[in-house]
Amino acid sequence: MLTSSSLIPINTREKNFELLMNIYQKATNQVVEELEQVRELINYWYGYEAISNITARIKTPKSIIKKMKKKNYALTYQNLITKINDIAGIRIVCPLKTDIYTILNMIEQMPNIKIINRKDYISKPKESGYSGYHLIIQTMVVVENKQLPIKVEIQLRTMAMDFWATNEHKIKYKTNKKLSSLDSKKLTIYAKILNMLDNKIMKIAQKQNKSQVAIK
Repeated sequence: MLTSSSLIPINTREKNFELLMNIYQKATNQVVEELEQVRELINYWYGYEAISNITARIKTPKSIIKKMKKKNYALTYQNLITKINDIAGIRIVCPLKTDIYTILNMIEQMPNIKIINRKDYISKPKESGYSGYHLIIQTMVVVENKQLPIKVEIQLRTMAMDFWATNEHKIKYKTNKKLSSLDSKKLTIYAKILNMLDNKIMKIAQKQNKSQVAIK
């Protein structure tokens, strides 16, 4: 079994690479299952859908190698395991911003999850306009009767954030034509508009919840 100390050069066509990706897939499935339980608990406790959608993916071999080359990492398993944190990725989409922090609070309390890094792009969006809350977590996976720590990236977004980010990615990175500076500025402006709408809808929802509590 490969370990983080392995200096073996990466060969994406060999069995070792396939086995490693299977371990990442197992970690992803495990975390998704735990998040689905969180989703059900919130629905049961509050009668409210705080998670609209959960999706997961494993980076393709091509994407992994491309990222390592971009970062100027030597193509070894050691660098892949220790330096590439988003091989396994999970995205949680919520209706409102407040839901993100509810889910975040529950993730922090999950016994099989250790948060090793976080980036808050909600309070401080990227220059492009991107918003979201990113976690790099570590979960223990049993492989051949041994527990291995595996990293998984979790992204939390509202529906509005996800709409913008998904389309921005398609426009910028899934086409061969470079985006003009004018259109890039437009995308940033639209992100700010969506963020404003996100906040306004959240405030209306909070007002309604307070009114409901007061009636009870």
